Amino acid sequence: MMFSGKQSKPTFKSYLPPLQTDLKKSPQLPIKKLEAKLLPGEIVVNEANFVRKCIGAESCQDDLWGKLVCTNFKVSFISHNSLPRQRFQCTHRLLGEHDIPLACVEQVVTVNDVKGKQKILGSNQKLKFNPTELILYCKDFRIIRFRFDEAGPESAKKVCLAIAHYSHPADPQLLFGFEYVGKRYHGSAGEQVNGVDPGGGMQTPLFDCSSDWDREIKRTGASEWRVCTINQGYFISPSLPEFFVVPVSLADQDLKQYACFFYSQRIPLWCWNHSSGSALVRMSNISDPQQQRKVEQRISSAITKSHPLRSDVFKSDLDKTLPNIQDIQAALLKLRQICVIDPFEESEEKWLSSLESSRWMEYVRTFLRHAVEVVYMLERRNVPVILLENEDRDLSCVISCLVQLMCDPHCRSLHGFQGLIQKEWVMAGHRFLDRCNHLKKNDKEESPVFLLFLDCAWQLWNQYPAAFEFTDVYLTVLGDSMWVPIFSTFLFNCPRQRAENSRDFASSKSIHLGQDQALRFPPVWDWSQQFSLKDQTLFNNPLYVGKIATCVQNGTVKTFTHRRSKKNYSSTLRGLPSAFRNGSIGPNDTLARRNSLVLRLRSDLSQVREQQETPSERFIRDFFSRPVDLQGLLLPQLLPSHLSVWKLYFLRWVPEAQIPQGGPITTFHKLSVLTDEIEMLQNQLKQYKGAGGTPNNLHVEPSKMYFKSSSTPHQPPAPPEYLSSSFPFSPVGNLCRPGILGTPLSKFLNGAKIWLSTETLANETF
Repeated sequence: MMFSGKQSKPTFKSYLPPLQTDLKKSPQLPIKKLEAKLLPGEIVVNEANFVRKCIGAESCQDDLWGKLVCTNFKVSFISHNSLPRQRFQCTHRLLGEHDIPLACVEQVVTVNDVKGKQKILGSNQKLKFNPTELILYCKDFRIIRFRFDEAGPESAKKVCLAIAHYSHPADPQLLFGFEYVGKRYHGSAGEQVNGVDPGGGMQTPLFDCSSDWDREIKRTGASEWRVCTINQGYFISPSLPEFFVVPVSLADQDLKQYACFFYSQRIPLWCWNHSSGSALVRMSNISDPQQQRKVEQRISSAITKSHPLRSDVFKSDLDKTLPNIQDIQAALLKLRQICVIDPFEESEEKWLSSLESSRWMEYVRTFLRHAVEVVYMLERRNVPVILLENEDRDLSCVISCLVQLMCDPHCRSLHGFQGLIQKEWVMAGHRFLDRCNHLKKNDKEESPVFLLFLDCAWQLWNQYPAAFEFTDVYLTVLGDSMWVPIFSTFLFNCPRQRAENSRDFASSKSIHLGQDQALRFPPVWDWSQQFSLKDQTLFNNPLYVGKIATCVQNGTVKTFTHRRSKKNYSSTLRGLPSAFRNGSIGPNDTLARRNSLVLRLRSDLSQVREQQETPSERFIRDFFSRPVDLQGLLLPQLLPSHLSVWKLYFLRWVPEAQIPQGGPITTFHKLSVLTDEIEMLQNQLKQYKGAGGTPNNLHVEPSKMYFKSSSTPHQPPAPPEYLSSSFPFSPVGNLCRPGILGTPLSKFLNGAKIWLSTETLANETF
């Protein structure tokens, strides 16, 4: 019976699942190997397995396990698990959710909890202890922690040293952008596709050819100015572009003669012309004191001749009235300490007082005020203005752009704003390589001048959101693009440096350039390299009031210019409710203003009334007494109480400062849906008229909004699943930050050892 074919029923009952049976019924898929996604030219330098990325601060139950990889482009963390994704979340095409570009790494800090040791790693340094923790301080205000509890000590040490070394390249050609362009735009078979074609769909002028300058001269009506070509091949000045604009009355021979008297041979540059004929010019200092008076008179005389009324020139010395680059850098370091290193306190009065002590907001206000004074000279006094700066490559970039933003509505469009940056920053020779400190060679040269400009532009945007075609999301993304070292826009100190380094790199890699003289790097304005078309719609501002809008009246498509009554302007644009100030700290937001700030506002007003009005202050008061023309002059309100914190940029990684299920982004969502529905109805009316009253099977134009309306106007749009006030940047989780109860007692009760490494580094790191 024991060996018969008939099997007896088992009498033992198991309370554990039979593993073999389950495996046969539902075989498990093999575990996928963790591999980093690499771009063309990107290689893996070092890696460590069984690494824990810290997500939760109080406990490790939310942390992710995976592989930490260092490449020649980024620090990448790959995990089988993932954080809960938002229904609407922006996806970067070049970077994964847990990727950090090496250029974005500010400092690499290693910690050994057992020995109580810590070390800030630089290039080619040794590490005498095995790290148990790695902390990366990032330039975009993130702090990211990795734990090596289960990783091998040697692999942990090697990956830390690799990150420190490759985040400190010794030469510009070691930046990843060169490898990327060399592989991406030159195939292995030798075919030459060399970069992007500026004429192939690029609507943003790059100002690297004379035709772009010609169009700008005609657009602004600068009839007494011409394109100068004497710097072709960078023959005159190494830091100027090959093409720029000068007065008609100045001959090329005179310019060649005067060039040697200016600092770095930087001949005065034309920036923009007011409709009255007043020109905005930027100029470096004259290095030869004996020739200073003669050369200045000759330049001023030529600019005066270009004015219809032959008005005298007003000179604005920026070095004497504005903070220098060291002051700006010191303010940013203090701001970073307040925003991401110090605990976010419950008392916003203490937080705001710390913010004030950093002087960052004070400098933003100073630059805006000075730009308004220049606008006063151009608009009310009707005189040409020369912006004087020692080297004409930092402060003048900020002021010239702010003046044009306030005066010229074209610069408030998306492509106009991008062309403005290309003209006044990239081609004019702002030292992006040094100011961003991509090589981390000289900390004294580092300064966030461009970020300060973006903050100033955001302040203007925040006060007049309907005047700008783009959103604050676009400004935030633009600031982040400085740390993706692929685009020529933020990679070099001047056009000549880009040309020389790319030629040398092409020669060393045996890349045949053909008729091109250098590698053609992609500009950052080709946003399709970073974001999908859907994500790019986040740049479109649904509040934007364009110069000409279309409407349908009695079946006829008509155009009209947006005009509103004085009552409407005073009730909407003068004091926007906090829901419309997307990204700012308003009275109803999470950082509520208290009585002390109300008193501060009253003191500001009383001080202004007590002081005697200057002509420029009277000009500002007259401006605010009239209705605002969104397609005309825009001036910012300059009291300290009027300036807001750019929360979407500086506080987006601080969950304690966010609204978990809403915030200002909900307003953007509703406006986008409403705008999309209006455009859809307008298109249907146009097509109905064109099809003779039968709108069936008609082509539907794609929406320009990220949040779209429903297919039928009668069906309300479904609410999003999750939208935080830091959309679309901050992921779910508190990103290793301490809780809002940041007292020593609460830290002790929650386990002070967790915060030992981060806290002790706070004062030493920055």
